[in-house]
Amino acid sequence: MSRKLTFLIVVCSLVLLVGIPALAQDEEFVFGLVLVGPNSDQGWSQAHYESALRVQETVPNTRMLVFESLNPADAPEATLESVVAEMVSEGARLIITTSDAFEEDTSAVAENYPDVVFLNATGSNVLHGAPPNVGNYDSQNEWAKLLVGCAAAMTTETGKIGYLGPLINAETRRLAASTYLGARYCWENYVGGDPDDLEFTVTWIGFWFNIPGVTLDPTEETNSFFDNGADVVISAIDTTEALVVASQRVAADEAVFASGYDYAAACDIAPAACIGVPYYNWFPYYSTLVQQVRDGEWTQEWIWEAPDWNDFNNLDTSPLGFVEGPALSDETRATLADFLAVLTEFGSDPANEGTIFGWEGPLNFQDGTVLAEDGEFVELLDIWFLPQLLEGMIGASA
Repeated sequence: MSRKLTFLIVVCSLVLLVGIPALAQDEEFVFGLVLVGPNSDQGWSQAHYESALRVQETVPNTRMLVFESLNPADAPEATLESVVAEMVSEGARLIITTSDAFEEDTSAVAENYPDVVFLNATGSNVLHGAPPNVGNYDSQNEWAKLLVGCAAAMTTETGKIGYLGPLINAETRRLAASTYLGARYCWENYVGGDPDDLEFTVTWIGFWFNIPGVTLDPTEETNSFFDNGADVVISAIDTTEALVVASQRVAADEAVFASGYDYAAACDIAPAACIGVPYYNWFPYYSTLVQQVRDGEWTQEWIWEAPDWNDFNNLDTSPLGFVEGPALSDETRATLADFLAVLTEFGSDPANEGTIFGWEGPLNFQDGTVLAEDGEFVELLDIWFLPQLLEGMIGASA
């Protein structure tokens, strides 16, 4: 990817060429994509799939192998080892595992295939001694989550926002907290409300999508939010139940709203209810990654990348973005434009390298422990490994 156009955080850059020979440009390059869900979930897995499909379509002589829904409910007999073995037998020189749920298994399997590069998306096993042929990549979607939080705060009439979360870990806590910080900032600075009057409640269903009998039912939990006074539900799971429920209620003349997540086109299924989508765009990095491995120039890195501050929603250069939903008011659209300008000014200022907007003290954890003193910014790794939700958020931290 172009480092001129993106703010690249490489906390761990181990210059370890794994000894994989370069491949001629006219030879076919095969890469594997392992998805935790189906490639048509209108969320997380579809975002990965369509980005990787675009790589196959735009980078000459590349071919993608895909395994969908590698999870205990949909593929109980499959393992990452068995999936990788099949892909390597078909010529894969690069395997992308698309969930931090695959983090440990990726390290274990990679040891058996030292001539294959493995990329675990959203994990940080490189920071903890992963094999030299394993890398990590994630984008700082926290910036887009600030925007959806702002959209929710500008939209709510009741002052009650529901947050439909997946499982609980450091990643999901920091994304929920960024959403809350965006909501609180806009509630205070644009709505003119008291932050203490904003009710931001998090419910975790237990996994990235519904598994009957294992997780909470996201449809039931979304209805529960609305039944208990929330008029906006922010979805942070891989699938679209929150939008579906909100759309049904809008059709019954209720003034309720929801967001999509992960996938830029998620609003399409519920335009009358959708306030927007913080989305991932894996294409810029995946295309660079394929070329690096093909050329024998890949090095082991842990990368957590910020947006392209020259063009936040540029699908060729920015690893994340925010789509404004059709249900937003003109006033909220204007506010979001102003807020994005604030984020852009902050994020593109070299003086702010190493932190994210909104993560400024005074900030406490839920248990009252100080995270940041007044005027102090939280450092990136402390955001990455966030151990609790923030004070002011309602919901479990563990």
